[in-house]
Amino acid sequence: MKEVSNFILRIFGWQAELSVTMPDKCVLAGAPHTTNWDFPLTILGMAAMGIRFSWVGKHTLFRWPLGILMRALSGIPLERRSGGARFAIKAFELFRDRDRFILAIAPEGTRHRTPHWQAGFYKIALKSNVPIALGYVDYKKKMIGIGKTLVPSGDSSKDFAVIKEFYRDKSGKYPEKQGEVRLKKKN
Repeated sequence: MKEVSNFILRIFGWQAELSVTMPDKCVLAGAPHTTNWDFPLTILGMAAMGIRFSWVGKHTLFRWPLGILMRALSGIPLERRSGGARFAIKAFELFRDRDRFILAIAPEGTRHRTPHWQAGFYKIALKSNVPIALGYVDYKKKMIGIGKTLVPSGDSSKDFAVIKEFYRDKSGKYPEKQGEVRLKKKN
């Protein structure tokens, strides 16, 4: 599957790049997320890098008949109305119970511009005691990859300075839709 995925990416001028040794367990942050095209590129890119992963998507993607395919691609539905709390508990259990588990989450939470990232990916990694791998789909460079891992310290300001610097030169298909790499300001 690696060779086939690499071949397909090359046909369209894309490359996959794995710059880190992937841990057995981690939260894989995927950004920027500005178009539905990010999904098939991510599936191809991860296959090209030889990485098996699960991913989070809005629950409506998992309805009949598309739901069969989404689950076959290791998708996990997220019911947004619950605020992600039930999903976070499920994620903690999956990390606890599995020897190998890579969970991909798009921290922007949507393909539209947001003033901040959602904190769920960070909280799940911190509470599950797993690193965060920083993944990207860069349309300007036509690269998809994973370029850095970060062990969350609990100091979100310090950790997000590292994350923001990593994504500084990554460009989504629609850069104007990229969310700001920061957490919501606390009141």
